[in-house]
Amino acid sequence: MNSLSKGELLGVGLMMFSIFFGAGNLIFPPALGQAAGDNVVPAMAGFLITGVGLPLMGIAAIAMQGGKYIEFISRMTRPAFATALLVILYLTIGPMFAVPRTGAVSFEIGIRPFLTEDTMTMGQAIYTAFFFGATYWLALNPSKLIDRVGKMLTPVLLVFLVIMFLRAFGAPLGDIMPATGSYVESAFAQGFQDGYQTMDLLASIAIGTLVVNAVRARGVEGSKALGRVCLMAGLIALFLMTLVYGSLAYLGATSASVLGHSANGGQLLAEAVGIFFGPAGNLLLAVIIGLACLTTSCGVISGTAWFFNKLFNNKVTYKNLLRFGVAFSFVVSNIGLTQIITLAVPFLVGIYPLVIVMVVLSLFHGVIGERRTVYRWALDFTLAFAVVDALNAAGFQLPVLNGILAQYVPFYSLMLGWLIPAIIGAGIGLGISFLRGEVTVKNDTQAVDMN
Repeated sequence: MNSLSKGELLGVGLMMFSIFFGAGNLIFPPALGQAAGDNVVPAMAGFLITGVGLPLMGIAAIAMQGGKYIEFISRMTRPAFATALLVILYLTIGPMFAVPRTGAVSFEIGIRPFLTEDTMTMGQAIYTAFFFGATYWLALNPSKLIDRVGKMLTPVLLVFLVIMFLRAFGAPLGDIMPATGSYVESAFAQGFQDGYQTMDLLASIAIGTLVVNAVRARGVEGSKALGRVCLMAGLIALFLMTLVYGSLAYLGATSASVLGHSANGGQLLAEAVGIFFGPAGNLLLAVIIGLACLTTSCGVISGTAWFFNKLFNNKVTYKNLLRFGVAFSFVVSNIGLTQIITLAVPFLVGIYPLVIVMVVLSLFHGVIGERRTVYRWALDFTLAFAVVDALNAAGFQLPVLNGILAQYVPFYSLMLGWLIPAIIGAGIGLGISFLRGEVTVKNDTQAVDMN
């Protein structure tokens, strides 16, 4: 059987939605909507491409490789490049940014509204100590409990959000204000980069095999059939996530005239819930978000510890890696949600283009085949511009170089200067491949060099 019934397809689509719709992702669309104002539609269009579309493309790419995508990356690039990319990827979605963010988000939304300014720092330290203590204990003692809690929380959270959205659309907080900052002139491009903050494309590389195996367990075999089913289920997830993210963006867009411009999306959401439902609403949201973030934290930090355990050939135990990851996440979480988001930007600007190019090329693997030069040249060109963009995002400006590149490289001023070079690099790689006489045998995993 290489297809699923409509009911089974819906089930897989809902599973994909629950995997990618993490509680941490709630904070970015409202913040985007508040800043984008009357340019919220083009900004959200860009956000949905990177925040929703690309992760689902990542799942499809992994399905086309039969779930063995990490091995595929190593084969098509260079071992050192693949290892460095995966290390940065796991650190980013692990103890450096995504895991600390779960603690910071749950604090901002659930705990901060009940604290005064003079108790904020101590309150955050105490809360995150309990949060990451629970993360460590649950990750060290894996059971089906955390998985069951996670499955129950997604529908509960959705019901709460639907009620809030009905209130937001029925009685908006205020009027939609004019766009601010880079959303004035480059709303789509800024929204495109905002989608990096979800980190869902990076997560899809790390956990995509789970989705593929779930589809395979339902009787679907073969890379084409797996890819087709994942894409169809992905459309269901895409539809649901578009509704949720779009509604959150609208909530943010109508909030500026009442709340002003919030420091981050977590504070915005907490203040909006307080206005709509009062302290009882804040308390209910605190419980839902806290547990949802806890399940995410456990899953991600556990996966990261296992990855590095294998990378170090078991020379560093899973327990020690887990202990370090949780402790590091606790420290980073206490610098605050706004600072975590700011610090993550240069890393995401640097790594996201590489993963995007890798995923897009692999979707055309049936045409490109095992022509490694295509991947390597495209990624080398992308890397050069991604590094420059990351340096600029980190505040290390290169005025002369930036001036030259802005003049001659399309989209460079939008921090998308890697796009055209990636295409050129792929073209050069393809030409070199033909000159070398590389011939790819269909349905084989090896390229034959005729020279």
